[in-house]
Amino acid sequence: MTQEQTDEFLNASRHAILATNRIDGPPQLSPVWYLYEDGRIYVNVGRESAKYRSLRRDSRISICIDGGHPDTRAITIYGTAELVEENTTRWTDKFFSIFRRYVESDEEASAYIERWNLETDGVLVVVTPTKILARDYN
Repeated sequence: MTQEQTDEFLNASRHAILATNRIDGPPQLSPVWYLYEDGRIYVNVGRESAKYRSLRRDSRISICIDGGHPDTRAITIYGTAELVEENTTRWTDKFFSIFRRYVESDEEASAYIERWNLETDGVLVVVTPTKILARDYN
């Protein structure tokens, strides 16, 4: 896929599978909502999650985004993750943007924000890609 096609694919509201490196062997795989912006992927995780614990120990991360049937495209992103633990307006806006991509209204996205206690539980993961594999099996 071209860069334009890759950007278009990543900007659609798709689910992603995030992979982190567990300490005891196989990868930890988790479905996540994400935001693609300025060449980076943004994901929210909870401080009590296995994803968070794994990323604190090892910042390497992989993300696979599949087009779903009948779309035969898929993108796998390899990179490093930065954990943003301070809760500033800038980062709260990123959480809102992530949630808003997957719900029908601003009100629903705000409800997600309210359900998450961002000050104590929410961590923003900023993924900087080091390698992107884009495939179109058509």
